[in-house]
Amino acid sequence: MPDHHHHKDHEHSHEKQTCTSCSQDDSPECATCAHEGETCTTCEHDHEHSHDGVGWNNTIIIGLAIVTGIVLEYLGVGGALPKLILVASMLASGYKMAISGFKGLMRGTIGIDLLVTIAAIGATAIGQYSEGALVVFLKDISMKLEVIAGERARHAIEALMELRPEVATIRKNGEEVTISVEQILPGEVFIVRPGDRLPLDGVVIEGDTTVDQSAMTGESMPIHKGLNDEVYAGTINLDGYLAVRTKRGSSESMLSNILRMVEEAEGRRSPTETLVNRFARYYTPAIIVLAILFATVPPLVLGSPWIPSIYNSLVLLVIGCPCALTIATPVAMVSAITSASRNGVLIKGSAFIEKINKAKVYAFDKTGTLTVGRPEVTDIIPFDVEKDEVLAIASALEENSKHPIANAIKNKATEYKMPHYTAEEFLSSTGRGVEAKINGVKYRIGNQRLYDERDLRYPVEAINELETQGKTVIILSREDKVMGLIALMDQGRATAKQAVRELRRQGMKVEMLTGDNETTAAAIAEQVGFNGYHANLLPEEKLKIIEELKQHGQVVMVGDGVNDAPALAAADVGVAMGGLGSDIALETADIVLLEDDLTRLVYLQRLSRTTLSRIRENITISVVMKLAIVILAAFGVISLWVSVVLGDVGLALLVILNSIRISGVKPISLSKE
Repeated sequence: MPDHHHHKDHEHSHEKQTCTSCSQDDSPECATCAHEGETCTTCEHDHEHSHDGVGWNNTIIIGLAIVTGIVLEYLGVGGALPKLILVASMLASGYKMAISGFKGLMRGTIGIDLLVTIAAIGATAIGQYSEGALVVFLKDISMKLEVIAGERARHAIEALMELRPEVATIRKNGEEVTISVEQILPGEVFIVRPGDRLPLDGVVIEGDTTVDQSAMTGESMPIHKGLNDEVYAGTINLDGYLAVRTKRGSSESMLSNILRMVEEAEGRRSPTETLVNRFARYYTPAIIVLAILFATVPPLVLGSPWIPSIYNSLVLLVIGCPCALTIATPVAMVSAITSASRNGVLIKGSAFIEKINKAKVYAFDKTGTLTVGRPEVTDIIPFDVEKDEVLAIASALEENSKHPIANAIKNKATEYKMPHYTAEEFLSSTGRGVEAKINGVKYRIGNQRLYDERDLRYPVEAINELETQGKTVIILSREDKVMGLIALMDQGRATAKQAVRELRRQGMKVEMLTGDNETTAAAIAEQVGFNGYHANLLPEEKLKIIEELKQHGQVVMVGDGVNDAPALAAADVGVAMGGLGSDIALETADIVLLEDDLTRLVYLQRLSRTTLSRIRENITISVVMKLAIVILAAFGVISLWVSVVLGDVGLALLVILNSIRISGVKPISLSKE
């Protein structure tokens, strides 16, 4: 298969990752937040990872202390004690914030932590002790909510990781030995009993069972597994004893590949995310300038009192934090990517969610996508020879080919125990057929294009009759004279018709691309319900069709990732199906359907539409709320702590809850037709 150089939007690089709390590019240390108290150098706040999650125990204690201080202050008891309690609470809640804020300033960065620190110190300086304590306390809560939003994705990944058992039982020298999964080498045989989770990928060499793959694919129906079937790490053996020969090590298992891709996808930015972050970069300095004007213009120009003006400027400083705005896009995108992975759809970056939402055209490769990719011989029509001879000669000519049609012919010959002929002097013609000699006699097998290019005659009427039934016809000749026709038919996927219908209902133009001839293509296109079809295509010609389809808008190409890699690369979004068990599909496409269920495309379209809708809502809510608080601050009708509750904590919570709703989008079920 040709290499797939499709790196338009998803470079496999670890040089830059994203801080899930603030959505800013930073070093890998920030993105992983592996150690307690680690600081994101761009957003200037610590991402705590204490033993109680994000440090809620300390937060509760500080919160109770602040309430006590406010109550005592309100009652006018305790003398200086309420002020001491409030200042101590402010220091306990905000000392890390202050340190990281001033560290940022030393590096020439005016970060969010610095703004909140200045606001808290300013409030305390003008005698607003409760305001000073509340502003850092509430900001701390806001930061914790942002960390939780980022950790939702991490927990989803951890849940997938937990699918991998740590130990397994292997056969060694006739005995069963339990060892670490990491120690098992390819080729070794492991044992799986009913109820056990499979530790590694492999091939069944003994036993028969049903396997639950739902945790990886989202498919609830158990899958039957028997001799020579492939099984995968993380799936559950439901009811039988299995002996499995290991195919690959733990780090190279299908589950490990899926985990790696989900993690990489969550670190890739979408265009919307980049735009919002660019805006946020100018937003904070603008707020600082506005705060200075709020503090100085009224006293100097209008003769207003200094203390209220300074207080109003502090309110502005507090809402200078653009966190709700910067998490508006990534939290929604991460929610979509993790939700999709639970439903058997791997999305390799948030940019592809946006592109799917903008898609106008879906192009489907036929073989292996609309069909199961395993054609079977249905008819053998001989001309002046025996059927057996047609099948035996055809099998010999296809001996070196791995094409599904060649495999079907060879399987039929094996099934009927045909005599074996040895072919030599092979001459292959890509997308057409093959020529070779048997006992010095020249034979040719291929499609109509092969014969048309050589000006050779063939029985057109007989071929047309078979093709109108949706069959593919192969012509066999000896010394330029046709000796037989072989018709094959590939079983269509049960989900194809419904998926195409639903996509068209959503306004998509849906086209079929195939190497089949015009008659066969027309029959299949009409049966499934396509807008149009393109027949007689060689692999390189599919590229040209994709470019033509782009005139109608962004194009999604759907294939199996094996024979259509160039077309997948040429499309705006390449979708490969059957990714579970196919390393090629995992590598070649932008989006991978782990199961052969085409209705997942409809789910993907709905997911992208819902995600972009939630992002627009998040951004609108954030901007409107911030503007409203600026106006209220200008008139001095909002307090410092209320601005934090509404413009920071409340906003962050709203954005997170709104983004979580994306997980409510579920795949459609296959309708009975």
